[in-house]
Formats: sequence, C-alpha cells, structure tokens
Amino acid sequence: MKHTTRDERTLLEVKHLKKHFPIRKGFLRRLVGQVKAVDGVSFYINEGETLGLVGESGCGKTTTARCILRALDPTAGQILFRTASGQVVDLATLPENELRPLRREMQMIFQDPFASLNPRMNLLDIVGEPLLVIEGIKSRKERAERVAEILRLVGLRPEYMQRFPHAFSGGQRQRIVIARALALHPRLVVADEPVSALDVSVQAQVLNLMMELQQRLNLTYLFVAHDLSVVKHICNRVAVMYVGKLVETAPTDELFYHPKHPYTEALMSAVPVADPRIRSAMIPLEGDVPSPANPPPGCYFHPRCRYAVDICSQEAPNLEEIEDNHFVACHRAHELKLRGIGG
Repeated sequence: MKHTTRDERTLLEVKHLKKHFPIRKGFLRRLVGQVKAVDGVSFYINEGETLGLVGESGCGKTTTARCILRALDPTAGQILFRTASGQVVDLATLPENELRPLRREMQMIFQDPFASLNPRMNLLDIVGEPLLVIEGIKSRKERAERVAEILRLVGLRPEYMQRFPHAFSGGQRQRIVIARALALHPRLVVADEPVSALDVSVQAQVLNLMMELQQRLNLTYLFVAHDLSVVKHICNRVAVMYVGKLVETAPTDELFYHPKHPYTEALMSAVPVADPRIRSAMIPLEGDVPSPANPPPGCYFHPRCRYAVDICSQEAPNLEEIEDNHFVACHRAHELKLRGIGG
C-alpha cells in the first residue's frame, strides 16, 4: 500500500493516532472499560524542525511519543515516516522484521539520565551497543573509534570511555544519553522531557547542545515537555494536548502571544515573564482534569472552561485550521480574543 505525507518536506505525519489501555476486573479479568490515553491525535513534523508537545502530566504526551517509536503498539491511526530512501511507510502497522532496519533512523532521549543508563556498563559499551546490535560492528577497536567521535560531538572526552555512569554528574549523564541516541546517525529524535531532571544552569547547556547538534546533523526533534519556557526556547512549532487530544498547534511565537484555545491561554498565563513592568494575572482552572477512562461529553475541556456554551458540552470540536498553520479544536475559536504572555 502506498502512503503519502503532507508534502515532500514532512518527515513524520501522525494521523488520528489512538492508544487505549484496557481496564479489567474480577477473577476472569473481564474488560470493563478503556483508558483513552491518546485519542485521535494528528500532527506533522517537517525535516529539520522541532515540534514541542506540551500539556499537563497525564495528558498522553509520553504515550504518543512511545507509540511513534513503536515502543507501544497503537490501537488505531497512522504514523507515516519518510525513510532515508524517500519511501513513506506506516510505522503503526509495519511488522517487526521491517521495522528493525528503521530503528537507526529514529532514536529517543529519555527523561531520567540516572535510570536510563545501565550502571554495570561503561561508556564504551553503553554508546557502542547500538553499533554492535544494529550495525553489527563486532570489532571492539572500531567501536571504540566511533564512540570516541560521538563523545567529542556531545562535549565529553574520549578518555571517559572506560568509566561507569556513577562517575558522572547529571548533565554529563544526559550527554551520554544523547550520545547513545546519535550513535546511529538518526534523522528523527524523540526527546521525552530531556532536561526536566537537571538543574536550571545545566538545562541551558543541554538545550544549547541539542540545538547545535540539530544544525550540524540536520536532526528533527519531537520535544515532549511541560516546561513552557524551555519549549519557547527550542521549538519551531508547539502542539498542546489535553486528556489525550490535541487542542491547538501553531508556530511557537503565534501560540505564546496569540493563543486561540482557552486551555492554551490558561497555560500561557502561568509562564513567568522576565520583565517587572509586565504584570500578567494567572488564569485559575477550576475543577480537576477529567479521567481518560471516563472523559466528559463534547469538548473535554468544557467543565473547566470559563467561555463554555451549550454546544461545548454536546459536540466534540474538530481540529481546524483557522489561520495559516494554526490549528484549534474549539467551537468559539473565531470569536474569542484570548491573551498570551504579558497580555
């Protein structure tokens, strides 16, 4: 079956992606419901750009990222990926034997550098493992030469090759995780909260490193985060998730300064502004985040939305393009005048 993406610049396009987890109870483990962790998500990433995926904890960001890399098998939808040869394949349905060769083109940077590194392996084995498993480089000398090159690339000295993870700081460990992800020269890198476990000063160093590597290696990032100030610094476009659904996607500056969805407006009101002359009042969100196992009817955000009208509780809005490259899922997107940062 032939697949097509949005255009020839698109490296990854996700269409109506769903991931539902079964809820089973009783001795016979009967199915009594489903947790809709990801519920019909659609977006695209052009080659060489960074798309930020943001939202509250539990909204489905990490599940979406893991489905894209097939660490989790999606329930439904398409994950269209343009390979190095120019062929567009659907990762969602690709069998394992055909997916394995594509692993070199897609890699992940994990959130916790302390938990994602094997404490019993030194740097040569950690960074060189993909070279052995995927590329089949059995010569330890050849692997060591490649690992030394990769370590220099991320700002680590090749002499560290024989050291174990416990000998490094948090920032250095995250550089090791980045080095492992880059060992196979991937085209798409999924970064799942890559700096949230680091000190603020180290965060800046790692973010600048990622941006420098993107320019040098023509990398494409899916950047999963909840820290909006970090997202504003590194991302070209941003997609906002709420209870498993996308509610808004737009270029970064457009989203931050001219949000079109009430949930995005509330998120932006919580971003601190580095200007004492600007006073931005935080918009409080009343109530709790709905359970993805039992979401409300209509728009999932309507119980907490101060702009909600009758149709919001009756019909689920579609993600529509209301301005150039600005998509919003809100019945009142055309009429509301929402404020962004400093508004």
